[in-house]
Amino acid sequence: MIRCKPLLGTYVEIRAEITSGKFDSFELNECIDTAFSAIELVQDLMGFHDSDSELSKINARAHLEVLAIHPWTFEVLSIAKEIHEASLGIFDCGIGSKLVEAGLLPMHRNVPHQIWGGLTDVILETPNLVSSTKPMQIDLGGIAKGFAVDKAIEALKATQADSGLVNAGGDMRVFGAFPYEIQIRSPSKPKELIFIGSLQDGAIASTGLYYSDTTSSSSRSPIVDPMNMKQIHFTESYSVIAPECIYADALTKILAISKNSAHPCFSQFFAHAIRIA
Repeated sequence: MIRCKPLLGTYVEIRAEITSGKFDSFELNECIDTAFSAIELVQDLMGFHDSDSELSKINARAHLEVLAIHPWTFEVLSIAKEIHEASLGIFDCGIGSKLVEAGLLPMHRNVPHQIWGGLTDVILETPNLVSSTKPMQIDLGGIAKGFAVDKAIEALKATQADSGLVNAGGDMRVFGAFPYEIQIRSPSKPKELIFIGSLQDGAIASTGLYYSDTTSSSSRSPIVDPMNMKQIHFTESYSVIAPECIYADALTKILAISKNSAHPCFSQFFAHAIRIA
């Protein structure tokens, strides 16, 4: 069974298969509903666009007080800090202010010009407490979509589906006995797909400026180099294969910024980088 919904700023496709015949179509629909609910919760918690999301509250209040947050938000921030440290700062979610300035993210409140903090300034304390040493504009758009895919896969597995797939606009994870064909959008001809092989029990995430006008003076690139807070342009497509989609999603930013397919982060997180010119 295959279903699709608009979520996470894209279309999310979920497939679930039961080969043993133990579920009927109604029960299989319920399995997929559970997976969609997991994605919706991630969106509600970590959406930058929603001024009432937990992430927006963290951005507004974490430098003023210690906040109790949802375990999923705590987990994403913990992994984000892990990847930030491993990449020596190449991956940093504290680039939201640049995307707000570029008009790619909404401005929820008017604040005077200041130096914004990044993941280094985020303090996490168990159980599920967060604070920061500086005001922040954290954007989890470069990692939370992969996390949402992982949570949807967990939901499908919990319903005892034999195999399944969750694809959120290029962030994809599969499980089960059957391999799934993997296609990546051509960076030079975005309407064409390039077959790169099959994937079984793993995840892949891709990023590319497929429909951006790179000749425009106003940058629409969502990829920001945190070292100089500049948006970067590129003509390649960057993909990462990893056991979990949260790591594949985040590591595509390291690949796009560093252009280094052999960056130590890939081996550290059991990932493989793919660049398509």
